[in-house]
Amino acid sequence: MLKRFGQFAMDKGAIALLLVAVVLAAVSGCASKTALALEAKDNGRQIELEKGQTLAISLEGNPSTGYTWEMVESEDSILRQVGEIEFEAESDLVGAPGTQTLRFEAVESGQTELKLVYHRPWETDVAPLETFTLQVTVR
Repeated sequence: MLKRFGQFAMDKGAIALLLVAVVLAAVSGCASKTALALEAKDNGRQIELEKGQTLAISLEGNPSTGYTWEMVESEDSILRQVGEIEFEAESDLVGAPGTQTLRFEAVESGQTELKLVYHRPWETDVAPLETFTLQVTVR
């Protein structure tokens, strides 16, 4: 049996498929939260995240020199690091600098300061070369 919608004629199967597609699109749109991507220029910012949202911070680094970015301050119950630091070199040359990316997940509502330092982890009595901080509010 064909049903008429304006100038379009559709059978029951086509209507059912269309309905399923609309429902799936709505559900997937609600379930995915856009990741927030930040870089060095965002140092010192105040940001807001939704519970479940991902934060990606990409900063210049060169692990071949022993230096790496590391989280030294944050409330793990609010913001938790996810996975290992990712490194993308600027070139194929051995020892080339590049970008290190750290990812975090907003776990619970609250406020925390996220502090990252660029240092050699074994040099405990040496100040870090750089720091990166954010004031984070999770809703």
